[in-house]
Amino acid sequence: RGWGKRQSLSARRLGKLLSSPNVPGPLFSPAGDPDTGLPEKHPGKWDLLLPPGHNLDSCSYCIKYLTFLWNLLFSVLGLLILAFGIWGLLDKESLVSERIAHLGSDPMLFFVLVGLAVSTISLAGCMGALYENICLLKFFTGGVIAFVILEILGGLVLYSLRHQIKGSLQNTMLVAVLRYQDDPDLRFIMDEVQMGLQCCGVESYQDWKMNMYFNCSSPGVQACGVPASCCLNPLENGTITNSQCGFGALGMEEFAAQSIISLGGCAPQLSRWLHSHRGVLSACFVFLILVEVGGFLLATKLLADLAFARARGRLAQAGNSTGPTEPASAAPWAAGDQS
Repeated sequence: RGWGKRQSLSARRLGKLLSSPNVPGPLFSPAGDPDTGLPEKHPGKWDLLLPPGHNLDSCSYCIKYLTFLWNLLFSVLGLLILAFGIWGLLDKESLVSERIAHLGSDPMLFFVLVGLAVSTISLAGCMGALYENICLLKFFTGGVIAFVILEILGGLVLYSLRHQIKGSLQNTMLVAVLRYQDDPDLRFIMDEVQMGLQCCGVESYQDWKMNMYFNCSSPGVQACGVPASCCLNPLENGTITNSQCGFGALGMEEFAAQSIISLGGCAPQLSRWLHSHRGVLSACFVFLILVEVGGFLLATKLLADLAFARARGRLAQAGNSTGPTEPASAAPWAAGDQS
């Protein structure tokens, strides 16, 4: 009989211990289960495997998934830019040991860095919104702020130094003319500028005489010629580029050459293009800033909603823990009375 009393007393004490508010909940229960009484995971914990445990309203859920889709779009865009930059480096063999020393001057490195930064920050925003992770959302908002500040400072610098930049562009195009056959990056840039703006050379098509291969004193087949990108119609049958369409153009009279190639230089043509499209460029810049600010505001609103939901959950948990409980001393006395 004494052993039975002790066993009953131990069972009652164990039951009251498990139901006490000081104990998180029943043993072997899943973490974050609101029915078991276990507390949610720590708000700052980087655990992306468990589903979020906050109770958001319908408006907050809309903001959450809108933030996710918003950043998913920019994540894909950043990954595409990153892939393009890596493809350019691999295609030109810029990562081999012989050319790794000149990697810092490779234009494709810019695409790699921009794509890496955009994809990293956008993926942080995606995962932070999907899993309601405060740390990732704060990292995303900080990255957006840094991007906006850098873009505004860059725009101000470009506007204030626009005359010096114009001179630098002319010098860059002059270097591209001199090293046209030796540097594939400069050749690509010069060809795109000449085909896009329908121009040839820096100030005029005669600038190609400074190139040692196109100079009329050169013994090669390119002597007295210009690149195919200077031609008015460089494509044969609309598909294949005729690389020899500009051969001999420097030895012709200007009247005869104008029917084959563009005579005007790219520097004045580029200045006119920038001046005529400055409104469109300014609108694109403002639109980019507004898009980034929109993503920042969505993430900030989601952070505020998560903080409010967490505070509401804590108040509810505190109210449940202060509810009436049966005195712990009632069990032994009740067992004694039954005995």
